[in-house]
Amino acid sequence: MKQFIQNIRRFGRDEDGNATVEFAVLFPFFIFMFCAAVELGMITFRHSMLERGLDLAVRDVRLTTGANFQHDDIKDMTCEYAGFLPDCDSQLHLEMQPLDMRNFSAPSRDARCMDITQVANPIRQFSNGQQNQLMVLRACYVFSPVFPLTGLGRHLDWDGSGNAWMIATSAFVQEPL
Repeated sequence: MKQFIQNIRRFGRDEDGNATVEFAVLFPFFIFMFCAAVELGMITFRHSMLERGLDLAVRDVRLTTGANFQHDDIKDMTCEYAGFLPDCDSQLHLEMQPLDMRNFSAPSRDARCMDITQVANPIRQFSNGQQNQLMVLRACYVFSPVFPLTGLGRHLDWDGSGNAWMIATSAFVQEPL
């Protein structure tokens, strides 16, 4: 029994393997943090590029008074200005709707991530459109997360096919001719 107790004491004082225990405990945490940081960086980068592309496209629509921009034109401009959005032509969906400032009702908070084609120039093509009418343009970009099951990936909005989406919104007023 005395030999057994001495072996237990010696085992308790032995420091071999301490680094391995620390590594085994902390390594998953650091990998999780690394994956979450990469995911956050990619989401932030994609969202800022989507915002930039939509803002520059809306700027072109605002400044080109009288031009007849259609849905596909605005979508192409947004993708071109956004730069780095993989499969932007097939994964970007636009929704545009007029708002009446005299009888204001806020647009729906639920963005539909599918194309809702309306005419981009209500002066000529939209039946209720008039000069100086406020238009809200919402872009939804569907993407595949880098690490879908870690950190932020679990908290994203998902569609039925396993993709997440992000939304950018902009507004402009149809200038008079």
